[in-house]
Amino acid sequence: MDEIVKKLAGLGLPGILLVVLTVTSGGSSAAVAAALTALGGPFGIVGGIALLGLITVVGDAVAGYGLEAILKGIYTERSKTESVRFLLKEIQDLPISEELKLKLKNHLSPTAHTYEVPQEPKTVEIVDE
Repeated sequence: MDEIVKKLAGLGLPGILLVVLTVTSGGSSAAVAAALTALGGPFGIVGGIALLGLITVVGDAVAGYGLEAILKGIYTERSKTESVRFLLKEIQDLPISEELKLKLKNHLSPTAHTYEVPQEPKTVEIVDE
């Protein structure tokens, strides 16, 4: 078992996903192949295996830079071609903490989400001369 665990640990997150797929499919290799095919979409099982590789790259990036930095970079790039209003709505619907949502929103449009303290009304005196 130690040898299998070491090999799967070497795969990182895709290894964990493969174990979960295997367990949920009852250990059937046909079910694992079907799950990988479903993950691969139009590219089939090859796409599923490629997706496991992509998950490794994304996992390494998140581990190296942190989720906040990765999401800020993604939304900065997307804001060049997409509406900021649409992106703000998308951020609101993400399954992340409210604190991270606020940071992302402030990153995209820093002035749109700040609160200004209203000033006291000024008294103006009209003098007839």
